[in-house]
Order: sequence, then structure tokens, then C-alpha cells
Amino acid sequence: MSELKEMVAQAGNNMSKAVDYLEEQLGRVRAGKASTKLLDGIMVEYYGSLVPLNQVGTVNTPDAKSIVITPWEKSLIKEIERAIINSPLGITPENNGELIRLGIPPLTEERRRELVKQVKADAEEAKIRVRNVRRDTNDAIKKSIKADNTPEDVAKDAEGEVQKLHDKYIKRIDEVFAEKEREIMTV
Repeated sequence: MSELKEMVAQAGNNMSKAVDYLEEQLGRVRAGKASTKLLDGIMVEYYGSLVPLNQVGTVNTPDAKSIVITPWEKSLIKEIERAIINSPLGITPENNGELIRLGIPPLTEERRRELVKQVKADAEEAKIRVRNVRRDTNDAIKKSIKADNTPEDVAKDAEGEVQKLHDKYIKRIDEVFAEKEREIMTV
């Protein structure tokens, strides 16, 4: 019995991770306003190794249309600039010798629609992960009936709990998607 509870708890944990990953991915999508999360995936060469951009300087958003990066060492300005140019961000940095400014251009209607499609695909991937966790957990529960002589009614209850978790996390994914879609489509 405790084995089934452990399986259900693990399933909930894995489903939660899928939602957390989706939220992290959507945080990096440029929705027309400045966010420091846009720079999360950018790595800068620092003394021979790659480190995240936020570990070599201060990153902040003074207004809704720009991001300012102030390196802790002036010698890193060129490396930071090169990392931003080579990133898939698609924004050209402005370097004044002291700091780097990124102007976030407004999104066109067409680009907004493309971003919504991309976000929808990311949300669908998260739903697939949640469904796969449900399927794997239900398979493990069914195997426990045969292998461990688990009573069928107890197994059915565990499958019901897994289904409730599935429904909860699918609903959460839909909420996260709707929120991001609203953010992207707001001009």
C-alpha cells in the first residue's frame, strides 16, 4: 500500500516538474516588454570557462523597453556584447564603454501570432510529459497487482488519484498558457 502512495507522490512530483519547466521556458519568450529572464540562457566566456551572464554583471530593467547590463569588470564588456550578438535573442546591444543597453523593440502583430504558436507548442509538450507520467504510473500500478498481489480496489483508487493529479496539472498548464498568451497579445 505504501508503495502505491509513493508511486502517486512521485507522479505528482514529476508532473509538477513538467509545469515548472514550462513556466521557465515561457519566461524566456520575449513578449514585447523587457525582462531579465530573456538573458537567462546566455553564457559569457570568463577566464576560459562559460558562465551565465547574470554572474558577470548586474542585469536590470530601468523601464519596460530596455535592459541594462553593468559588468563587474570593464574588460568583460566585449565578451558580454559578443555573447548577446551570438545568442538567438535577435537584439543588437548598445555599448557605451561603461554598460550595455538592450532596446527591446515592439512586436509586430505577425510576430505576436508566431510567439503564441510557439508558446502553444511548448504548452502541448508539457501536457504530453504530464500524460506520459500518468501512463507510466498507471502501468506500474497495474504491474503491482500481478507482482505484489495488490488488491484491485486499492490499485483503482491509486489510479484515480493519479488521474486527479493529471487533471490538476493539465489545468495549470492551460492557465500558464492563457496568461502568457494574454501577455504576448497585449500591445
